[in-house]
Amino acid sequence: MEGDRISYHESVRKVYDKIKNDNMNNIWDRYEAQGMGGNPDQRCPFCQGGVRCDLCSNGPCRADVAKDKRGVCGITGDGMAMRMMLLRNVMGASTYHYHTEQTIKTLRAAINGRGPFVIKDPEKLRTFAKRFDIPSDLLPDDEIATMLCNYVEADFNRKYDEPSYIVESLAPKERTNLWRKLGIMPGGIYGEMMFATSSCLTNVDGYYASLALKAMRLSIATAYQSQIVNEYCQDILFGIPKPHNMRVDLGVLDPDYVNVLPNGHEPFLGFTMVQLARKPEWQEKARAVGAKGMRIIANIETGQEMIQRWEMDDVFYGFTGNWIMQEAIFASGCIDLFACDMNCSMPVDPLYAEKYKFKLIPVSQLVAFEGVTDRINYEPEKAEEQAAQLLQMAIDNFKERTGTVEPVRQLPMREAIVGFSTESILDALGGTPEPLLKVIVNGTIRGVAGLVSCTSLRDSGQDVHSVRIAKELIKRDVLVLSMGCGNAAMQVAGLCSLEAKELAGNGLKAVCELLKIPPVLSYGTCTDTGRIADLIAAISYSLGGVPISDLPVAAVAPEYMEQKATIDAVFAIAFGLYTYVNPVPTVTGGPNLVKLLTEDCKQVTGGVMSVEQDPVKAVDGIMAHIEANRKKLNI
Repeated sequence: MEGDRISYHESVRKVYDKIKNDNMNNIWDRYEAQGMGGNPDQRCPFCQGGVRCDLCSNGPCRADVAKDKRGVCGITGDGMAMRMMLLRNVMGASTYHYHTEQTIKTLRAAINGRGPFVIKDPEKLRTFAKRFDIPSDLLPDDEIATMLCNYVEADFNRKYDEPSYIVESLAPKERTNLWRKLGIMPGGIYGEMMFATSSCLTNVDGYYASLALKAMRLSIATAYQSQIVNEYCQDILFGIPKPHNMRVDLGVLDPDYVNVLPNGHEPFLGFTMVQLARKPEWQEKARAVGAKGMRIIANIETGQEMIQRWEMDDVFYGFTGNWIMQEAIFASGCIDLFACDMNCSMPVDPLYAEKYKFKLIPVSQLVAFEGVTDRINYEPEKAEEQAAQLLQMAIDNFKERTGTVEPVRQLPMREAIVGFSTESILDALGGTPEPLLKVIVNGTIRGVAGLVSCTSLRDSGQDVHSVRIAKELIKRDVLVLSMGCGNAAMQVAGLCSLEAKELAGNGLKAVCELLKIPPVLSYGTCTDTGRIADLIAAISYSLGGVPISDLPVAAVAPEYMEQKATIDAVFAIAFGLYTYVNPVPTVTGGPNLVKLLTEDCKQVTGGVMSVEQDPVKAVDGIMAHIEANRKKLNI
């Protein structure tokens, strides 16, 4: 593997050469080694089609629908593929909700004055509480926040057959009416996870259509109870994202500084470390060991949460990129401490910590590494003390790293505009969605795409397909709102800069010039899937209650990777969106299931899945959907 098959980004390709010269086990070689017949993308056809099961002692079984070859229990290939998809959805839902639980725990600590956190945005607290009919006009912030925490936690624990008040309050009525009709109006998230998992037991539910509906139930619960509650409560704690510039790419790493990287998906210790590192005494401690100072470098999704809300300076210096860059970040020889919260730290990391002399510290009970015994499990009340421990570990590491590791210097760096949110977009439009709706209605902008993606090596290099899809969309006057690891692809590739307007069609370019915005708006992390659903619902309402499925919008996942992404895609279909996903999901061994997802769902929820590996043809499909809906709306 070489060139673009490694990565879209020059910085990663450059450090990959160092990784190879250092004879380090790496993700690109591991990916290639999994291939069959000399093709890195070819795997076992049964596994690749999703028709292989080892859930019971009669297996592993393989299914072939064309021959009516079933599993020992009698399950068809369609049922086998959807059952495994639902189990992946459960993993995604539970991990999303773990983050939400940590956020609520942190908000409660802030309410009670324990730890370093405070309610930074009381207005967001009040507007969010009002959506649940929580009285918020005359009460103090702490009482409102306590009522909000009590309300959402009670709903999380509602039985699966007791409809969720959160979903009822937040989702468009057009959707909740449809979901009731289909029997997929969810209860509490914990009950839904139990209901879904129990359905996947051998000899319980093997019918692909039934399992697909259960996946939709779970996805709806996740989007509203886990994602929206999580992000809006983080807004309450840390502030609503607002646009600002941010340094991005591996050039943010300067080996002459003590460099601390919070990594994962939870920003709590990351924010606390920034607050401490900005104090003169911590900069003096760093200089005392020979460093120019100390920097906190944002990384992966924890980094996205941080850069969306806080502006850069010489301490909170910049953002690296997404998860496939992880080994390149280590091999740069610039890292002193890597703090790993609940997601996106790789099992191979200890090998890199030993080679490139940095401290690898899990900061979540979820995370563990073979051979690594040091850990600090995040507790909101002790966050400042824990952050101080981490900073001191990094300072103590500096001399060993700089004395033994030859760093890579002068890697590329650029600036991106980050920090867009529903509120900041409306602010840019004068406080209402009317200007955006006007340019959509008059055709200046043809539509909006929510790019909710990871990054993957399947079929192309890191971020290559995502960038191609985004460039093709903006060229055709589609405004892109970018989230997840795919957001880093956009930022590092330069698509979140004002200069990127030159790549846009004439209509979108004119809007970018008028509003001083990029054609790809940095909208957050994968947990912001719920936030964008809320924005789409507001657009629907502003247009007089147009059904979600009739809007000129699409969900786009050019490089989905892990289990959280699979439940996002299922939610998009349940929400009524045209949903483009790549790589082709592992369901192709179930032809009836494929037909359900790519054709029949349109008659059920209004949503439909599209799978197309060619980026131009993929965008052709998205545009056909957008233009058909424009015609339907007579705009």
